[in-house]
Amino acid sequence: MYPIILLSVLGVVTLFLGFSKSKNILLPSTLLFLIVALASNFLDWNQGPLLYFYDMLRVDNLTLSFNAIVLLSAFMIVAISGGFQDNADSEPAEYYGLMLFSLVGAIMMIGFEHLIMLFIGVEILSVAMYVLTGSNKRNLRSNEAALKYFLMGAFATGFMLFGITLLYGATGSFGLAQIQGYASNIPAGTQPYLLYAGLLLLLIGMLFKVSAAPFHFWTPDVYEGAPTIFTTFMSTIVKTAGFAALFRLLSHSFTGIYSFWWLVIAVIAVLTLLVGNIGATSQNSFKRMLAYSGISHAGYLLIALTSLSKPSANAIIFYSLAYSLSTICAFGVLMLVSKEKTVEGQPNERYEAFNGLAKNNPLLAFILTVSMLSLAGIPLTAGFWGKFFVFTSAAERGIIWLTVIAVLMSTVGIYYYFRVIISSYLKEGDLIKIRVAPFYQVILLLATFLTILFGLAPGIFEALI
Repeated sequence: MYPIILLSVLGVVTLFLGFSKSKNILLPSTLLFLIVALASNFLDWNQGPLLYFYDMLRVDNLTLSFNAIVLLSAFMIVAISGGFQDNADSEPAEYYGLMLFSLVGAIMMIGFEHLIMLFIGVEILSVAMYVLTGSNKRNLRSNEAALKYFLMGAFATGFMLFGITLLYGATGSFGLAQIQGYASNIPAGTQPYLLYAGLLLLLIGMLFKVSAAPFHFWTPDVYEGAPTIFTTFMSTIVKTAGFAALFRLLSHSFTGIYSFWWLVIAVIAVLTLLVGNIGATSQNSFKRMLAYSGISHAGYLLIALTSLSKPSANAIIFYSLAYSLSTICAFGVLMLVSKEKTVEGQPNERYEAFNGLAKNNPLLAFILTVSMLSLAGIPLTAGFWGKFFVFTSAAERGIIWLTVIAVLMSTVGIYYYFRVIISSYLKEGDLIKIRVAPFYQVILLLATFLTILFGLAPGIFEALI
């Protein structure tokens, strides 16, 4: 609860800081605000399940773990956003304020105990992202991306609200505990169809947020059109909050009808893996490839949902952290390289922009390589153990066929992740020495170090949670 209050207040403070004559105070102050919010997050650690806001928000160690990932990711993303201050047309106070407010929505999604709290969290997060996506008002791609995101997001919200309405009609409550009691106490197969329809519609709304197929169509265009820093925010924080909300929804309310929804999630997981991995192989834009990569990783996380157990909870937490660290590194290097190589005045986000990167920028090439290896699930990286834990949780549940498909799709991923590594080390290019701000470099190195550390010793993370 403390991060929600702090981020709400500090978001308003950030907007007022925008009236100061110098923009230079905004970045350090926002980073300080995020550190304070992250520290306050652990005040309730091991205090047991706590309920706030008239029992609409639940705080337990699972909630706090997801909160920590979201806040840590936000800190790293804000830390590499210093370019706002170099652009005379940018409004960093508004950008940072919206980012802080969106974190409030993400934390509400992670800890909701009431469907209305889930809806409020989704809308706070979504509205902020619609605005940030279109923040580059002079760029037609950004405007188009914001419009697509808003229109399709509005449709998804409609499905979500209709689903919540049907669930209320079936169970007479918005509370997760009450819905769980209703779904569990009625004999299997005799639950009203209203309950099933409500759950399916609610899942459609949530699966849209995490870019699961067939609700993924907005993802490539929005990721490509949005400013890269906000694409990074969207691909990590929104996805983590979405899967935390899905896990809480299914594990706290619908275990009684597990036999109904697990196959629905499994089929969507397979479709998401196919769309994400096959779609990524045909991309020439590195940024669009990362969009399809994000779709494929949603498929892996959906596999963990199908098992719905204690190991799957830990798998989702670990996978979310590993994916966030690697994605931040990948987009961080992309922002540096694309700024140096432009095409018709626009940043070059294609694979060839990385040609020869290792020759004059070996550190950036190494950071990019580690992030690609982790996203591909190569051993000795955090991404490998993330996939291992996901596959293990599904196998323990007996869903072997889904695990086999996921492993096969992982081999497809190696192709498109290694394309950028080959471009960096084996192809000739004219990239000059890229100047990297010291703090920017520290953040990328920290994310890379954590990726390697959790890859070498994943037990450290399990010991922490």
